[in-house]
Amino acid sequence: MKQLYFVILIVLAQFGVSQAQPVSAFVNFQNQFMTWDNGVERRIESLIPIKYKVGRVAIPYIDNTSNFKIYSKGGVQQINQGFTTDFTITDNLVAYRNNNSLFVWENGKSTKLSNYISSYSVGDSVVLFFDNIRSLYKAYYNGEIYEIESFLGATNILNRDTNAVNDGASIAAGQLPSVKVSDNIAAFVTYANRFKIFYHGEMIEQENFTVTSFDVGRNLVAYVDANRIFKVFHNGNTEEIENFPPTSYKAGDNVMAYVSNDGYFKIYYEGEALEVGYFTPESYRVSDNVVSYKDPSGYFKVFYKGKVYTLDAYHPGNNYVAQYNSLVYTNTAGMIRMFSDGEVYDVTNAQVAEWRLDYDVLQYRFGQNMYKIFYKGKTQ
Repeated sequence: MKQLYFVILIVLAQFGVSQAQPVSAFVNFQNQFMTWDNGVERRIESLIPIKYKVGRVAIPYIDNTSNFKIYSKGGVQQINQGFTTDFTITDNLVAYRNNNSLFVWENGKSTKLSNYISSYSVGDSVVLFFDNIRSLYKAYYNGEIYEIESFLGATNILNRDTNAVNDGASIAAGQLPSVKVSDNIAAFVTYANRFKIFYHGEMIEQENFTVTSFDVGRNLVAYVDANRIFKVFHNGNTEEIENFPPTSYKAGDNVMAYVSNDGYFKIYYEGEALEVGYFTPESYRVSDNVVSYKDPSGYFKVFYKGKVYTLDAYHPGNNYVAQYNSLVYTNTAGMIRMFSDGEVYDVTNAQVAEWRLDYDVLQYRFGQNMYKIFYKGKTQ
């Protein structure tokens, strides 16, 4: 029954993501704050906001008079007047602070999580935070608040590590976080050195003994256990992937890339460790659904949903952005090239002032405030 429960939740989550409408935002040449919502442009403010961020379904912002507002589904909701000091956006959630109080907005509803917090981290559908009132770690998921632990191990850093996790670094020594949160999952080492996973509202006692390192992604936790065995928790099941710790590994959305102990670059996808080749990539990233890397011949390649695509004969170094199902960079000919959902597009070779990727929506600007939007092969 538990496995059936996981399957139903996963299908519903994937359906919700697939139905989400893409959004973007910009300030036009009249200094008006505009949104682009699935092909429709709307003016939502006549003056430039103080600060704004773009999620997949919502755009939170502090307007010109310090009011905190959230744009979603074609309308603007005012949250408060001048109280919000900080906010974070993900696929479905907006977490925001009013001084030391923490709130979360989901699907038009705001919920107070704590009157006094010291740290927090936000995923697509999970917020993990330390409630200073009760000295307790808690998690918000699907409208409910769950008590997690009184004490966590090591450094208690609430973040998802963006660097490669390797066997030389140690949680116990404070070199790696003891808590990580991704889209819909949280993993942590307790004060008693037990390894636990919070997934779809359930607390899973994953390992009774300390782990060396771990990383998290949507529906996935990769880790090295006390016996130095490399394991993956995915969709409620745990598999042993390698008998020895990998040189490095990085987790994403239902995908994980790593360099094995014997020098093979591999990608775990749909329950199988796929062998890419006998080499250590000079550079590789796992960004949501996209794994990007430089092969031994210097080619820029991506792995996406079981297939490898060649993007270019050279690797752009750190000069590219990858999110969700997409990756964007400027090639040697000055062309803005975009990989999105298995397709490669040459967007424009005109001189642009800047460009930005909002999930799968590419926004680029000519001159001072002339914007274009590229989405699913079309420019608007």
